[in-house]
Amino acid sequence: MAGIDVNRYGHSPVHKAIAARDYVGLRKILGALPRLLNPAEIHTESASLAEEEKADAISAVIDCRDVPNRDTPLHLTVKLGDEISTEMLMVAGADWSLQNEQGWSALQEAICNREENIAMVIVRHYQHLAWAKWCRRLPRLIGTMCRMRDFYMEITFNFESSVIPFISKIAPSDTYKFWKRGANLRADMTLGGFDGFRIQRSNQSILFLGDGSEDGRVPSGSLCMVLHKDKEVMNALDSAGSPPTEEEVRQEVAAMSKTNIFRPGIDVTQAVLLPQITWRCQEKTEMVGPWKAKVYDMHNVVVSIKSKPVPGAMTDDEFFSSCNEIKTESGELHDILSEEEKKQLEDALKLDSAEVNGNSLAGHWNSCCDHQGTPIENNGCGNVDLKQGKKGWFSGWRKRGPKELHKERSSQCAQEKVSNCWRFRLRGISANLGGILWMLS
Repeated sequence: MAGIDVNRYGHSPVHKAIAARDYVGLRKILGALPRLLNPAEIHTESASLAEEEKADAISAVIDCRDVPNRDTPLHLTVKLGDEISTEMLMVAGADWSLQNEQGWSALQEAICNREENIAMVIVRHYQHLAWAKWCRRLPRLIGTMCRMRDFYMEITFNFESSVIPFISKIAPSDTYKFWKRGANLRADMTLGGFDGFRIQRSNQSILFLGDGSEDGRVPSGSLCMVLHKDKEVMNALDSAGSPPTEEEVRQEVAAMSKTNIFRPGIDVTQAVLLPQITWRCQEKTEMVGPWKAKVYDMHNVVVSIKSKPVPGAMTDDEFFSSCNEIKTESGELHDILSEEEKKQLEDALKLDSAEVNGNSLAGHWNSCCDHQGTPIENNGCGNVDLKQGKKGWFSGWRKRGPKELHKERSSQCAQEKVSNCWRFRLRGISANLGGILWMLS
């Protein structure tokens, strides 16, 4: 309990009990909280709303963050290495995903502090808590979708940069297509995810069957993943309510501990939607099915990636270097770019002392971005020594000095030059946009 002042948490009974290691008092506080129903017993919207009110009342007590550093009680148990209090909070339904002032969850802090036992306690419970929240909100979600109008919508996104050529060919891009009918929703996409910083492509569809199937074989509220290439249909909620085995928990924690923790973020506080203009100075329109829709560009969207070191794990440079080696060996970039395009991209990414002294735009971009063109927060990005960066895009990641590797990071420098790098193209029915985005959140 060294370094923890109990008096700083006097206004939060849960924090105070944890800081004082008062397990009897903590058990008494948690025992007075409302009791949630079994998730399988919630079938109506009224029951869903009642359970949500009880869940909010519980969260107001055990997820309180009006303390120094905006730490939840779960964050405090990680700081103290208190496995008993962690178990008690997770059983009570604590939200492990809430972030503190630095933007890290309690699980991420446990991994970075090498509190493996505490991390295993959180991992052991979080799947069941997520399943309970899904079941609790499902009747309300189905009811809301039934009241919405049917629609079709497309969302296209891609990267553009005036600094790095051909970035639109290398960076992720996709077109999401949504169909909504009754309480059912279908979403088609080709961006399957990321393995580190490598893009994974997969022609897939996500089906939310709020109405279920007519023959009753598919229950209401099912969530399915369709892999068109493999002609395979998977139930995304299969075994979601069953607890993981101890071996699965250990493997999950071990996988998290192999690399530094990365947290991507998108800042849309300064984002603006601007209509596309044709050469005749008129707003551009396109036909989406039978509807005439306007086309908009979204500007000033800032994408950032923040990292936190894990003791004994691969450093950022080692991780980036391994990603680059695998990508080069696989020939992924060679399939995308021609020899001339690769040469132009290599020239654009090379930095020399003349560019640094001249405060060129390319120099500022590379000092504030990681080696895939993603802004990385770094307080000292304006003073980073770029003379060490002589390795090219295809031959390896540029190396940073040891001081730059673990500096505290900030997004101020990145925001100056990359605010216009994201371009979203939205097509669809604006009346339904707010509803579908709320539903998917």
